[in-house]
Amino acid sequence: MQEAFTAHYLNDAIRQFRQLKELAERALAQISDDEIFTALDEEANSIAVLMKHVAGSMRARWTGFPSVSDEASSRNRDSEFAIDEGDTKRALIEHWEAAWQCLFDAIEPLTAEDLAKPVLIRGRSLSVIEAINRQLIHYAYHVGQIVFLAKHLRSSTWQSLSIPRGKSAEFSTAARQRREV
Repeated sequence: MQEAFTAHYLNDAIRQFRQLKELAERALAQISDDEIFTALDEEANSIAVLMKHVAGSMRARWTGFPSVSDEASSRNRDSEFAIDEGDTKRALIEHWEAAWQCLFDAIEPLTAEDLAKPVLIRGRSLSVIEAINRQLIHYAYHVGQIVFLAKHLRSSTWQSLSIPRGKSAEFSTAARQRREV
């Protein structure tokens, strides 16, 4: 029974991470190369900065996970919040892809025995399950920001990533019809 629960949990966590990645990428696909660097004000993060931060977090958390789990001493978190000369949309997407691959490479081989192991995150001992959930929440927070900014930048030309406004009944009817087939 525990083995089935573990497999279900890991499969769902991986599915949720993949959905977050896809959601962010569908939002990114709607903005121009220049808009990725647009911030709403001096204190706000651009989509580029959010991508750099999420990717930096992923590399730090998932490289060597679960045996190596605390933040890598080589991580320069503050640099993730600055745009550098080489930061193009293409370069950021390549960095983003590599970071997501690092996450999936760390989580996909985990076993039931791994889930209870202790890991150190920012000096705090957590179980592998707690560490996964912590990062899932962290990435969802930032993906929400990416979607918000992309939607703001696209305004009236935004293509909904879920159920468009005023289309809930139509969506529900279509979903019922698909289940009946």
